[in-house]
Amino acid sequence: MRTLLAAILLLSLPAHAAEYAVVVSSKSTVQSMEIAKIKDIFLKKRSFEGDLRIVPVNPLGNDPARTRFESQVLNMNREEINRYWVNNHFQGVSPPTTQASLQSIKRFIETVDGAIGYLPIDMVDTGLRIVHEY
Repeated sequence: MRTLLAAILLLSLPAHAAEYAVVVSSKSTVQSMEIAKIKDIFLKKRSFEGDLRIVPVNPLGNDPARTRFESQVLNMNREEINRYWVNNHFQGVSPPTTQASLQSIKRFIETVDGAIGYLPIDMVDTGLRIVHEY
């Protein structure tokens, strides 16, 4: 009986709880966003959402949040990302801006019109709006 109860409890748990969220300012008109659009924004293939200029922001280098985002949202590894930006450099396209810490990304998103970034879900508060979880 205990085994059956344990199995039922395990099956009722979500298969994977999201740990990170793509966020915008709570003042933004953007309510939600599909993963394909997020990918286009962070690869600088898209720079507007309606009339709003979108400003993507990444953490520096090998931050775990960035590694996870690149893998799960962009579906690219670091080597592919680097090659992508080298190739786009010659087209005049530069990578998203970076911030030194997740806390500075949070402040950037809250204060810069059109800013979009990603953070651990536990950092999201009333100043931010989640547009996608992963």
